[in-house]
Amino acid sequence: MDTPELDVTRWNPYDRNCPTRKLLDRIGDRWTVLIIGTLQHGPQRFGELKTRVDGISQKMLTQTLRGLEEDGLVTRTVTPQIPPRVDYELTDLGRTLIAPLAGLEEWARTHMQQILDARGTIPPSRR
Repeated sequence: MDTPELDVTRWNPYDRNCPTRKLLDRIGDRWTVLIIGTLQHGPQRFGELKTRVDGISQKMLTQTLRGLEEDGLVTRTVTPQIPPRVDYELTDLGRTLIAPLAGLEEWARTHMQQILDARGTIPPSRR
């Protein structure tokens, strides 16, 4: 099946009916950012992801992985053994998100103190 040449000018995330809005919701979600950041180091099992992404519930991890798989950003590979082994890995398309999301993560690290200062918040580590 041939893929027609994409016309990027037709995708307008500022239009509420454009599907890019849903895509931005997916890739801008904190769990997606953290899962992509974890998977950039190679395939991971569900339990490994749950351990590395501190605070994510099993339900939210499952939902996020399913969405990423549905969008072609992550693959799920089942290896038949007892118990079955399931690995999650970034696709080529998913790997294209590593740099932009790493930039977002770096921005948060770099500017967190300024944000806390603006909020008048003292981080728990300095109380």
